[in-house]
Amino acid sequence: MSEEIVSVQGLHHTYLPGTPLATIALRGTDLLVRRGEIAALIGPSGAGKSTLVHFLNGLLRPGARGQVIVFGQDTGAPECDLAALRQRVGLVFQYPHQQLFERYVGDDVAYGPRQLGLAREEVRERVRWAMDVAGLDFESFVDRHTFSLSGGEMRRAALAGVLAMRPELLVLDEATTGLDPRGRSEVHALLHHLREEAGMTILIVSNDMDEVAEQADQVTVLHEGRTALAGEVHKVFAQRELLHRYGVVCPVAADIIYDLGERGLPVASGAITVAEAGEAIWQAMMP
Repeated sequence: MSEEIVSVQGLHHTYLPGTPLATIALRGTDLLVRRGEIAALIGPSGAGKSTLVHFLNGLLRPGARGQVIVFGQDTGAPECDLAALRQRVGLVFQYPHQQLFERYVGDDVAYGPRQLGLAREEVRERVRWAMDVAGLDFESFVDRHTFSLSGGEMRRAALAGVLAMRPELLVLDEATTGLDPRGRSEVHALLHHLREEAGMTILIVSNDMDEVAEQADQVTVLHEGRTALAGEVHKVFAQRELLHRYGVVCPVAADIIYDLGERGLPVASGAITVAEAGEAIWQAMMP
């Protein structure tokens, strides 16, 4: 079994504790991510997904209740080297404009590598690689004004800035929100490229269950700040009624297969992607 690079156990978190505005975000949450996998974190709005991923590179740190271990480091310990951890864990926010701040795209992407004290040529090589991988042609975009970019281009620039740090764990919070089908397909292809060619582990936060079914190996479901379900993607999506109780809809393909089975068609259960559903229906119709 692959190495556990993220282990969150019994994590609690309250925003503005001790005030009239106190809001409980996490209530004993667990999360496990293994090296080399594409993992997904799902759940209804307000379940605590974005709060949880902010603990993975030390933007938030655990208090007295709960533990967060990332690459063997206890992020709640005073001796935890957060600067080193943030080089290994890259977080792409849901709203990319919150992550961009330099005037020019090239400078924004180069910011992280420059903080590492790398030589100028090494920084430029990283920027070129990251922009090209993220789908921004280096020559065309390096000198573009950051805030002249479209929404999709901003998302790519924010991603490039994280990729330039060459993280081992890439965390994407709603990476495909607002993208057209072509843009989503390009992001999905990128995720698999980064895993296969760059050796990155990927954690995606998503409300698109079809995306999760197609891309993820393992899924964790949050509900009201707690871990409600976790496991292999097919096993999690097989529990349709339980998922509905937690405010999660199944992938469209899984719902179709389930409904066909309810109507008496001898179709094999377990399909969660369009390709799997098509194969199951074809097999059921064969003489």
